[in-house]
Amino acid sequence: MPEHVSILQWAGVAVLALGAAAWAVGLSRALRRGRFEAVAQMPGPVALPALPRQRQAAPDLESVELTPAERDAFAGLVRQFAEGH
Repeated sequence: MPEHVSILQWAGVAVLALGAAAWAVGLSRALRRGRFEAVAQMPGPVALPALPRQRQAAPDLESVELTPAERDAFAGLVRQFAEGH
């Protein structure tokens, strides 16, 4: 303990630190309690009239067979990107 710091100063620091910790705990509990109460009071999901209805299932995957020339061109692009990186 430094010589120029009195016991009262150390006690003041300790009291302030305990007060800050108690305030943080109390604030977090109050916010958590308020959030749970707000969620409990919320109605179910509301549909927005301006947005189109969402699909329930994902669309089917699509694939296209490439010609040999297209496969070669794609392989050339991949090589160019690999060399550039």
